[in-house]
Amino acid sequence: QVQLVESGGGLVQPGGSLTLSCAASGGTLDSYAIGWFRQAAGKEREGFLCTKPSDALPHYGGTYYADSVKGRFTISRDNAKSTVTLQMNNLKPEDTGIYYCAADLIYYCSGDQRPKTPEFEYWGQGTRVTVSS
Repeated sequence: QVQLVESGGGLVQPGGSLTLSCAASGGTLDSYAIGWFRQAAGKEREGFLCTKPSDALPHYGGTYYADSVKGRFTISRDNAKSTVTLQMNNLKPEDTGIYYCAADLIYYCSGDQRPKTPEFEYWGQGTRVTVSS
């Protein structure tokens, strides 16, 4: 069973950047689909990004970015460190919220559908991102 820990949140001005990390212990993330979710105050947790397992076949699945983050956020993996990184650029006040990474062995990230919370088994504790001047 894998455990996930997010880090890297904080306070940033609009237009700024943050890098979030999702580190795994108890196993590697190669075979897991990864999802990123965020929850703004008073709202439900919503997925905005998913990516297929590192060891998936080339034509199996893809990476999905919600329109709200496309072109500004980028996901990457460091399999040697069992870490997933979320680079967030040109941050906006509406990006404020608690950010969660999630992993699942079965979830299929098609590249064109928003991930949903019930579809992921393993979750980190979340890291807070505040975008404000």
